[in-house]
Amino acid sequence: MYKIFLFFFICFFEKAVAQNYDVALVNDSLKKGANAVKRFEEVKVIIKSPSKAIIKRKYAITILNEDGAEFARYINSYDKFFSLENIDGRLFNASGKEIKSVKKKDIADFSANGDASLMTDNRYKRHSFYWAQYPYTVEYEDEQYLDGLLFLPSWNPIDLDCSVELSKFIVEAPSDYLVRYKQIAYNNPPLKTTLKDVSVYTWQLNNCIAVKQEIYQPHWDEINPAVYLAPSTFEIDNYKGDMNSWQGLGKFVSNLNNDRQALPDAVKQDVHTLTNNISNTKEKINILYNYLQKNTRYISVQLGIGGWQTFDAKYVAKNKYGDCKALSNYMVSLLKEINIPAKYVIVNAGKEKKGLWEDFPVNRFNHAIICVPVQKDTIWLECTSQIESPGYMGSFTGNRKALLIDDDGGHIVNTPTYKAKDNIQIRKVNATINEEGTLVAETNTRFTGIQQETVHSLFHGATPEQKKNYLNSILSLPTYSVEKFEYKETKGIIPVMDEYLSITAHSYATISGKRLFVMPNFFNRSNDRFVEDKDRKYDVQFHSGYVDIDSIQIKIPVNYSIEAIPKSVNLKTDYGNYSISFALKENSLSVIRKSELNEGRFPKKEYEAIANYFNEIYKADRGRIVLVKKE
Repeated sequence: MYKIFLFFFICFFEKAVAQNYDVALVNDSLKKGANAVKRFEEVKVIIKSPSKAIIKRKYAITILNEDGAEFARYINSYDKFFSLENIDGRLFNASGKEIKSVKKKDIADFSANGDASLMTDNRYKRHSFYWAQYPYTVEYEDEQYLDGLLFLPSWNPIDLDCSVELSKFIVEAPSDYLVRYKQIAYNNPPLKTTLKDVSVYTWQLNNCIAVKQEIYQPHWDEINPAVYLAPSTFEIDNYKGDMNSWQGLGKFVSNLNNDRQALPDAVKQDVHTLTNNISNTKEKINILYNYLQKNTRYISVQLGIGGWQTFDAKYVAKNKYGDCKALSNYMVSLLKEINIPAKYVIVNAGKEKKGLWEDFPVNRFNHAIICVPVQKDTIWLECTSQIESPGYMGSFTGNRKALLIDDDGGHIVNTPTYKAKDNIQIRKVNATINEEGTLVAETNTRFTGIQQETVHSLFHGATPEQKKNYLNSILSLPTYSVEKFEYKETKGIIPVMDEYLSITAHSYATISGKRLFVMPNFFNRSNDRFVEDKDRKYDVQFHSGYVDIDSIQIKIPVNYSIEAIPKSVNLKTDYGNYSISFALKENSLSVIRKSELNEGRFPKKEYEAIANYFNEIYKADRGRIVLVKKE
């Protein structure tokens, strides 16, 4: 009885004593190099059952300067399964005196509908005090009630440029319920206590100085303290599931989307008309993928369990649209009609995203694609794009682990990997420079794999203004004009974009008396200039490799000769290779440049050597040639 009394006394005492947010109390080491300081944070997850949970949040952040103002804004989301209630907030001046509090009418409420969303029940609430007398402190708290445990919150106490005084993550659950968690960069086990039939897990972080972005650092969720939660058994919208294994989670998704592949008779007829006279399986797949692209478009519809349950194939056929789930299911249905088995796959998509953790089944997926096993090969299809090549995943869903959904549950698979040899840029330049220093150049560039993605998106979907901005930024010259440009696309597993440009650049060469100063590598100069960093905190990671090859021919004025020419450079390392050479033949200057970056992770002790390598490239790319007028 005494222990119970003491427990409630401590809890009451902690709540009763107001926090002192005087900025003078913050340790100077936490202010140094920071834009904000997280004074206090507590995230409490109370699991009531496999279908019910409560999330209570309270935090206070001191804003030190204008760059830290982003931390002062409150925002949180809600939907059918996540209610959002009891929002409260207060504003404190530098000495910790309260000067404002949140009023209900001041909390803005918005729909999360985006341009690509037709209908969604996702909404969010937002508030800001719009204060600019630095430093100041904001304090917010709220509660969320979860109707289903398909999603549980994570603890991510570290933000860029924000120090942490104290952050806590507390999970309460019935003692007979398995609490599953994965710790990242947090070495100690949680503090676990049990009171009656409730187990309590606590993680805590104290006095952590602000983290700075480092060039070529590993993914954020690999290197900073975090805890991810996942349910064991769960229930949502009367659907029950088991997340103790990837197979179990896959079984839940399979059951959720079962019996949704029946096609209308008209679509069946289209499928057979297009493919009956085709014998090659891959060609059939490409034909039906093209049919999908021409007859449907991506629109997000996220209502209730519809955020995870696909619309059936007849819905897509009738409406000519669907989200990633519906379009992927529709493509599986098209292929099924001609007895080509295809598999629905869920993935964590995005250029900066990572794949699943093999050792920790958790629902962190945001996208659906499909794969089609073909003999010893597999064809992957992005079903939301009307312009993508069949088989190409690229930087959005490639190079990661995903979950294939089959009748017996989920299976971990690897999406296509794109190595340096797949991501190639080959450029040929033929140029002429006159005595006034004007350059006229014709360039042909071939981009493949990930290197073609920017040009591909500009070619297909950019506005004239976006194309203009791109063309005005691709050359390392102060002024130039693109007189003509053309593009050609070649679709394939590794897609290709060919670019032709005609360019005029006045004042390309600097004139000084009888000399012209020319920087011949005007297209592909490295911008990675490393600074000395003896306190490097993280390893160096190159997430994607590539190969660049530039061949430049520049005709110089006939009455000029070369007075000075840079030395050739040839660098070979574990992380990349680089070479550049200069040669003069008659009145034509030849420059051959090759740069290759290897994907990989390298220990931070190699940072100095890596920095030297890139700084050598930076310098070599800016080598100058001096032309002197003949007497």
